[in-house]
Amino acid sequence: MPLEYVGIRVRDLDRSKRFYVEGLGLRAGATGRMAAGGVWLELQDPETGAILELNYYPGEPPYREGDELDHLGFRVDDLEAAIARLTGLGAKVRIPPFLEGNERLVFLADPDGVWVELWERVADDVPPTSRAGA
Repeated sequence: MPLEYVGIRVRDLDRSKRFYVEGLGLRAGATGRMAAGGVWLELQDPETGAILELNYYPGEPPYREGDELDHLGFRVDDLEAAIARLTGLGAKVRIPPFLEGNERLVFLADPDGVWVELWERVADDVPPTSRAGA
């Protein structure tokens, strides 16, 4: 299960994009709307390929400093097997598996409460949704 990216919550998407692009040299990539109404933006390190996903949730209540880590994202080949393995190790399913475009996703909390997204690609002939930048 490769670590694909780290997602952080941001209070101002444009300000955060400017900080990471102009200040640290990351390159803006794909963006889109989440089914739940938020906006995500991928920023990629041109040297390592590492991705930082900025997540903005308009209208959400304020959060405390330290709440910025949104989730860790892992690509898996078998979503059900990964869920079973991780829940057996103490994870709790927070958002049950769902289909979004050509991906199946689930959100778990690790034993300390850190959210972890697992996703697997499904048939490529499924029309794109928010993950495709729509």
